[in-house]
Amino acid sequence: MTRAPDGTRVADYDYALSPDRIARYPVERRDESRLLVVGPEEEALRHLRFRDVSGLFESGDVLVLNESKVLPARLLGRKPTGAPSEILLVRPAPGTEDDHVWEALVRPGGKLKPGRHVLVADDLTVEILDSTPGGGRLVRLVTDSSVEEALERHGHMPLPPYIDRADEALDRERYQTVYARVPGSVAAPTAGLHFTSELLDALTARGVARAEVTLHVGIGTFRPIDVEDPAAHELHHEWYRVSEGAARIVNDARAGGGRVWAVGTTTVRTLESAVDAGGRVQARSGSTDLFIRPPYGFRAVDCLLTNFHLPRSTLLMLVAAFAGYHRTMAAYEAAIAGGYRFYSYGDAMAVVKARARS
Repeated sequence: MTRAPDGTRVADYDYALSPDRIARYPVERRDESRLLVVGPEEEALRHLRFRDVSGLFESGDVLVLNESKVLPARLLGRKPTGAPSEILLVRPAPGTEDDHVWEALVRPGGKLKPGRHVLVADDLTVEILDSTPGGGRLVRLVTDSSVEEALERHGHMPLPPYIDRADEALDRERYQTVYARVPGSVAAPTAGLHFTSELLDALTARGVARAEVTLHVGIGTFRPIDVEDPAAHELHHEWYRVSEGAARIVNDARAGGGRVWAVGTTTVRTLESAVDAGGRVQARSGSTDLFIRPPYGFRAVDCLLTNFHLPRSTLLMLVAAFAGYHRTMAAYEAAIAGGYRFYSYGDAMAVVKARARS
């Protein structure tokens, strides 16, 4: 007998999407993207433009943003033989004070063994130091500049593979949120790409508080789940930080009856990693591998703004845990039928829960 999908298996999160529905470029203006609004089960789905999102908020709500900034972490160079090579910096190597030493993915992996070098530019060479678990490398950036300066000069934006094109000048701005402040991500927290400064100001004028947290998105966000039981999948570790000020803003909003709006799955994971058993968000920093999937009891987040995610992904599972598995998959079916654009440069979805009334 065929088993009915219920969100307990990875295959339950599969769906078919035509390649032409994958957004390879952003819309001309950030807030012109479409917004699918998912309310409670009894409410019909609503179709808006992202510029209309402020109408979903109420005075006293709080908007929580991930202010991580994407590094131009993809380096293209050549081996001494002249053969092309690629280095994707993943994160600074733990356990060393040398900020020029990083964990990285390399291509071609079989050729770039410890002791080899890749020439990126006259003032930047990458030295392969060692292998790391999972097929990665430990590398050193040989340059007289700081890492950030070297990447700004020679790095490329690490666009996801499904965008299927080389990065262009526009990606330096558009594959970055307008509020990005803290360098460290190798992929954008894409739900925030739809916000403009004007839209953020409009929310402030509406009486919506704002808090900024940080979670640096790692390369694991692109890696598929290769097991059928989600419980057997190990999520990658990512560094996060919640400041005392951000924790206070969130807790004060909650105490006043406001809703906590998380912008993106990264913000959800940050807040849920920092919340205590009583539902208060704590000032905290460190590494999190929190894997949110059905069933999960959320303690820190009331509403979610997110993009449309890859099939069989941990990100889609997080959304299903928040909105409900069947409600989420029905929303994806509606988005596909309605011509929505998918993934990093695509459209958005809001999962809205009503404010509790006393």
